[in-house]
Amino acid sequence: MTQKRKLGRGLEVSALGLGCMGMSFFYGPPKDTAEMTKLLRAAVDRGVTFFDTAEVYGPFLNEELVGAALAPVRDQVVIATKFGIKHGENGPSPLSGVDSRPEQIRRVTDASLKRLRTDRIDLLYQHRVDPEVPIEDVAGTVKDLIAEGKVKHFGLSEAGAATIRRAHAVHPVTALQSEYSLWMREHEAEIIPTLEELGIGLVPYSPLGKGFLTGKMDASTPLADDDLRRLLPRFSQDAMEANQALVSLLQQIADDKRATPAQIALAWVLAQKPWFVPIPGTTKLHRLEENLGALDVELTQGDLQRIEEASAKIRIQGARVPERLQARFGR
Repeated sequence: MTQKRKLGRGLEVSALGLGCMGMSFFYGPPKDTAEMTKLLRAAVDRGVTFFDTAEVYGPFLNEELVGAALAPVRDQVVIATKFGIKHGENGPSPLSGVDSRPEQIRRVTDASLKRLRTDRIDLLYQHRVDPEVPIEDVAGTVKDLIAEGKVKHFGLSEAGAATIRRAHAVHPVTALQSEYSLWMREHEAEIIPTLEELGIGLVPYSPLGKGFLTGKMDASTPLADDDLRRLLPRFSQDAMEANQALVSLLQQIADDKRATPAQIALAWVLAQKPWFVPIPGTTKLHRLEENLGALDVELTQGDLQRIEEASAKIRIQGARVPERLQARFGR
């Protein structure tokens, strides 16, 4: 894979990145370290240069895995990680709230640098907006870290348009990482036009709908007890049955293109804007290769119009996050 894309004002990365979270977190227990190391190196061998992690994935395990696996090829890759999740007794947890106090940002950055075995973080995101800390203070702290050489680029995740503007006024935001896919398009109204105006890239996470848009799961697919999709309303049995219509649409297009539903879902995201860089995650080599195959799928204007018209008739069922966590998105 040689296709490259630019995020913001000059961060060049592979057109598809690799989301590493699932190797250590969210989808059941952590996977075998040796196997995941092999997978990360296989991704590099296939031209992937953009790797996404965070201190909360594990917690800490994912950064350690990514750091060790990519250390021998550090200068060939771009590593993104995140701060901003509150620390409890066992480190940061998605359920423990947010914390972007400047001193905490500095502590987290220094700890991440050690775990990642590197002297700089290529892209440092605020994981979720902290309503208690002015975004100007957050951006100012990252600006200082950039001046010190510890960080190269500043990013936000799931931030609202007004917050993005305020942060960007203090220091240019290179990328916004937010969920975006054929079944999560709410950012098209305000967020994406704001990014386009300001010259900020979008890094869509969960471009395959946390696995649902691959066509490999349905309402009868068992989820492990510690698979966090169990907490998501969109993965309730009723919602999955209703949302199967979208997978059927992807399958129809895939059959016509001699591709897979996952490849069509990714090709659709890639076709939206040249500054979108999706980061599908996987723990399997054949899925990595399938995802990279999306770069060879060409969706014509006719194909895109067909998807648009058909998907407009499908009403996606189920919220993407539980109600108690919804306040953390878009603020």
